[in-house]
Amino acid sequence: MTEPSSTELPATASPQVEFISLSHLNPSTELNPVPSRGIDLAYFRRYVRWLEESGYDYTLLPYGSNSADSFVIASAVGQLTERLRPIVAVRPNTAFPLVAAQQLATLDQLTEGRAVVHLISGGSDAEQARQGDYLPKDRRYDRTSEFIDLLRRAWTETSPFSHSGEFYKFDDFGPGFAPYGKTIPISIGGQSDAAFEVGGAKADIFSFWGEPLADLRSEIDRVNGIAAAAGRADRPRIWVTFRPIIAQTDKLAWEKAHDYVAKIERTFKGGNYHKRYLGTATGPQNVGSQRALEFAAQSDVYDRALWTRTAAATGGAGASTALVGSPETVAAAILDYVDQGASLVSIRGYDTLADAIDYGRYILPLVRQELAHRAATGKRGTLQADHPGALAPGFDLATSAASR
Repeated sequence: MTEPSSTELPATASPQVEFISLSHLNPSTELNPVPSRGIDLAYFRRYVRWLEESGYDYTLLPYGSNSADSFVIASAVGQLTERLRPIVAVRPNTAFPLVAAQQLATLDQLTEGRAVVHLISGGSDAEQARQGDYLPKDRRYDRTSEFIDLLRRAWTETSPFSHSGEFYKFDDFGPGFAPYGKTIPISIGGQSDAAFEVGGAKADIFSFWGEPLADLRSEIDRVNGIAAAAGRADRPRIWVTFRPIIAQTDKLAWEKAHDYVAKIERTFKGGNYHKRYLGTATGPQNVGSQRALEFAAQSDVYDRALWTRTAAATGGAGASTALVGSPETVAAAILDYVDQGASLVSIRGYDTLADAIDYGRYILPLVRQELAHRAATGKRGTLQADHPGALAPGFDLATSAASR
């Protein structure tokens, strides 16, 4: 794939982008894991405040059977910040929808309209079973679909209502506790057919892990097609996630990337991740992780800066594809995805707090400066043309690896 020389904006380009990070509760990283199931309160406060000061718009509060409760953490984020929007990860098997609606509306009131929810249907049978959920994967998305309908009704119905569905039944609920505004944005992710059907038809936001540009574009088209077929006048916002590895120059960034992946490989192989957390030693069940491993098997590098070795090193565990380069190159790569239609970009590093600070200082301003230029002129600036990264003639990953 080559970078177009034209300054014309593609028709698919989003006119805006907002940035997301993930909040970390302690200093443990994939580069240097620290055995802990606890919250380092001083570290967490510092982390969240840096996100606010660095200009991030949202922070994701993840959910796992052995992790801190995402609702409680989101409430803490709301009180530690003035502007940052907490995205609460919720698994529908862990909360009755009317209770989840009440919790989210309460969070939204406490934060004056900042709450967002990210629904996780569940990609691992073993992880779901740890909290008593034995529905097969495709049925979990059917439950999520019903869950979404009930969330929205709980927030908007002005009279009591009853419901008798496939997964939930109740009588004379409501009116429920209202959110701060009219509603709360609902996000869904996943790469299975069921995820696309539910997300395209009903989600406000559809989230992806970092993929090659052409593949992501086809997936966005698929989401939009499902939304249109469902009769929606709008389209889900597109959220894409990366793990950038940056340094002063592209060469130094690639050296750093190779050093990082060696450490990540030691962490995941030594920790026997798949057996302990996914309940299988043969690899992930979810389609998103399978796709990440397929891309990694085909090539280490795609487009301007997308690197898949980190995904291979983790066995496809979670969001793990990297963008590698100088801040200018990585900012240009993010803009490539904005050009494909992404309007929410999650960037979180492997050296969590230090990377969050660096991204806020060196990447967010570059992307926002380019978008301001586009808004003023209707054309691209020079950032993408000036920083081709791996698209540059003569780029050789083997040479980058040998320079370690």
